[in-house]
Amino acid sequence: MNLTINGQAIEIDADPDMPLLWALRDIVGILGPKFGCGIAACGACTVLVGGTPVRSCSLPVGLVEGAVTTIEGLVKGGVLSPVQQAWLDEQVPQCGYCQSGQIMSAHALLEEIADPTNEEIDDAMGGNMCRCGTYPRIRAAIKKAAALKLAGK
Repeated sequence: MNLTINGQAIEIDADPDMPLLWALRDIVGILGPKFGCGIAACGACTVLVGGTPVRSCSLPVGLVEGAVTTIEGLVKGGVLSPVQQAWLDEQVPQCGYCQSGQIMSAHALLEEIADPTNEEIDDAMGGNMCRCGTYPRIRAAIKKAAALKLAGK
């Protein structure tokens, strides 16, 4: 089957029922999305499909319609996205395991809402768990990324 992943057309040989997460990690070699729970509850495996955040651990690769973007695909010309830069500036990660999924959900939010309220952030990020409890820093990073994007950086 043919997929577009991070802007590249890629042909993969996979069972259509294989979760997208395993196709990305085991066949394509993209390791940003993580396996957390396997039941689409934690968000560690979040990627964008057609710009929408999805849990790749439960989406069969045969049902993927639209371009897939992983955290690796947010870097353009060696420059981090505003969300990635804000994550570093605000020192969000502790263990870091959930962070690629968190960043993908935050990126999708800011593509939809340029300057989200705290409630909009909480709603958008509600499906992403952080076992280290960095939620205040996540919110601060999203606010900073929104400001960076609004400033054209």
